[in-house]
Amino acid sequence: MLSSFSWSELLTLAVPLLAGGVFTGLLAGLLGVGGGALIVPVLYEVFRAMGVDEAVRMQLCVGTSLAIIVPTALQSYRAHKARGAVLPGVLRLWSLPAFIGVALGSVVAAFADGRVLQAAFIVIALVMAAKALAGRSDWRIADTLPGPTTQRAYAFFIGVMAALVGISGGGLVTMVLSLYGVPIHMAVATSAGIGMIVPLPGIIGYAVGGWSHMADLPPLSIGYVSLIGFACMAPVSTAVAPLGARLAHRLSRRTLEIGFGSFLLLMVARFLAAMIWQ
Repeated sequence: MLSSFSWSELLTLAVPLLAGGVFTGLLAGLLGVGGGALIVPVLYEVFRAMGVDEAVRMQLCVGTSLAIIVPTALQSYRAHKARGAVLPGVLRLWSLPAFIGVALGSVVAAFADGRVLQAAFIVIALVMAAKALAGRSDWRIADTLPGPTTQRAYAFFIGVMAALVGISGGGLVTMVLSLYGVPIHMAVATSAGIGMIVPLPGIIGYAVGGWSHMADLPPLSIGYVSLIGFACMAPVSTAVAPLGARLAHRLSRRTLEIGFGSFLLLMVARFLAAMIWQ
């Protein structure tokens, strides 16, 4: 039970959280993602060990992930911007509709069944992994970005999906931009900028949505946002993100794609196993 969980046990669980923070920061800098695809599985295992009820566990993972993503994505964005790789026009055009999409998605997700959120995570991750691993430069919708209306629609959809599965949407942004001929390094840099804005309404939505379940949540939680998870992962991932950004500009496009796709497949396998054995 959560009420009998000792602080010494919490300190033991801080180790995987800190390790997850390191990898999250590297992913944020390397791939322009907030690291939610890593944060959510790490938090899921930690909260399972803490005895968090399955009915609220996935929501707690997603809400906490969104909170951790913000400072991490901000550091990644700053590092990429310093190298002149960000597309400012895309950032301005996409931010508001993505913000609205997250606000809507977080309301839906806060009251959804945890297995539904797991399934959403698996579907989105598989799409992203297939695109990354294929490595086909001819997999394009067009050679230039579409008009403002279509771009706003993409941003809104990405915002909804980000709220459902606790990611910053950076991987989805990178995928969409690359389908329109944007070079991978510029797509990664721009997605980092969008990733620092997208989670904000989602954090509020999950905090409010989980307020009525406080008895089922671990100590130091604000609704579906765990302050313990945030305190352990956010500072570490934020500090490491600039290193990941520097590495990204030294690696080839194909190396980035293979690394990203392989990681996503591992996460998919983990969640599929969890759903099968539940």
